[in-house]
Amino acid sequence: MVRSHLDVFQESTSRYHSAPLFRLPHISPSTGKVDSWGTISYQEFRHDVELYARHWMCTLGHDGVQQGSVVGLWLSGITYIDCLHVYGISRAGYIPQLFSLRLPNPVVVMELLRRANAKALIHDSCFTSVLQDCDIPRHCALTTADIPDVNETLHEITPVQNEDDIAFIFHTSGSTSGSPKLVPCSYKWFNSVVEKSHHISKPRNADRQDVTVFIGSMSHIAQTFMFLGTLQHGSCVIQPTKLDYSSEELIDMITRCGLNRLNAFGSWLGMHLRNARQDPKLLNLLVNLDDVIYSGLALPRDEEQLAYKNGIKLRNLFGSTEIGGMLLSGGHGKNDALLRPLPGTSYKFVPISTNTEGVHQSTGALYELVILSDSPDCPHESLRGPDGHLRTGDLFQEVSPGWYVSRGRDDDWIKSETSLRCDTKAIEDNARAVCGNLIAECVVVGSGRPSPVMFIEPAVEMDHDKLKKEIIRKTRQFHSRRYMHERITSPDMLVIVTPKTLPRTATKGNIRRKAVEEAFTSELDRIFTRSR
Repeated sequence: MVRSHLDVFQESTSRYHSAPLFRLPHISPSTGKVDSWGTISYQEFRHDVELYARHWMCTLGHDGVQQGSVVGLWLSGITYIDCLHVYGISRAGYIPQLFSLRLPNPVVVMELLRRANAKALIHDSCFTSVLQDCDIPRHCALTTADIPDVNETLHEITPVQNEDDIAFIFHTSGSTSGSPKLVPCSYKWFNSVVEKSHHISKPRNADRQDVTVFIGSMSHIAQTFMFLGTLQHGSCVIQPTKLDYSSEELIDMITRCGLNRLNAFGSWLGMHLRNARQDPKLLNLLVNLDDVIYSGLALPRDEEQLAYKNGIKLRNLFGSTEIGGMLLSGGHGKNDALLRPLPGTSYKFVPISTNTEGVHQSTGALYELVILSDSPDCPHESLRGPDGHLRTGDLFQEVSPGWYVSRGRDDDWIKSETSLRCDTKAIEDNARAVCGNLIAECVVVGSGRPSPVMFIEPAVEMDHDKLKKEIIRKTRQFHSRRYMHERITSPDMLVIVTPKTLPRTATKGNIRRKAVEEAFTSELDRIFTRSR
């Protein structure tokens, strides 16, 4: 039987009705820090979701928007109220199309709404002024759970009739040709998310409630995925003050909220592990957590070794927007860092050409992960190849039978600090096209950084500050259409170097992206220290 997110919502809010589901921060006006943590129970969440569902059913009904229509939600995705919007719109019988605040260009958002045939848009108040020309009904998102109840009857949550119907629409986390791609998610696909998240979030101690924390925005798949695991096991999730919360706040969540399972992107977990080197209290708290799952980016080797050496129960969840969680580490025995596919999936590791000079430094055979068409998490047909399978572009080395280690990607995409993807080649191609008289060669780097940085070998003798400003001016239109994490809009994110100094391959003379990252690590550290 296909189980939807609404089935999970209904079952869990009935079964665990009195248990706490959310812990919300109450900020002190005087200090700006968390004064206390409020509690929302499963029963209260169900009440609020249904309240929101009736409100939006009434509001959108007056607009002539029929149930089953796509409704855009342009929200931060990191608050309890955002969760009410996502589940409320779905509970009301609509298909949520989710946008995060990291995609701030209204032109691109409207294009994506039209591609999905969306009939309405609900948006954060910060976008009100830029949506005056919106050609579909639009409404500002609510800001509180305390809204009037309206006299609307919600349909019963019934079994899924057609597993190929679309339940949600997400978007790729990076732009292709100036825009993200639609990621339609069927009920069949969501059923695989339900099963995989149940496996990953299974409690280590059945005698107490698990408490975890937001890993990201509900507008992206990572938190949507993990929230379904939270619901199924009657666990509790903490809403932090911001996604890159401080180690001080992490300590507070552990001590005052009882956090025992940490979910975090690799870049942010690495920060906490670095701080733990100098903070015995933080290190001890991390060691005593029941589970520490990281995703998105690999941990730096030093931080990974620190975790394993001290007995931190570390697991790596390898995933993507299009598929959700795919591989999970742990359980090998001799090497807990090795990955293997999640149960119930159907994947193939296909050998790739050895012609990867300067890109992958590995003596072992490399394999590309392919999601086969019969795998329940294989995404919508629009995202697959001609053979019906999905070639991920993710490369692995098989260390022992059935166990793998990630070896990066077979393309020009990198992942930002927030684990969202960025097409470096598109940025480089645009710079060469519009600044060809200024740039002899360039390369974009920034893996695990807040934004990309372009290293430039100039084609002209010009004051470096003037050169940077001219490049920013010429490339501004291109970057205006991209996610925030993909943009280069400040001269500070350009580095001018002497011609022919960027590391290159020996035979073809191609610039080696990873080698540039490594050679200029100190410069990149300085750039982002200044920009914070």
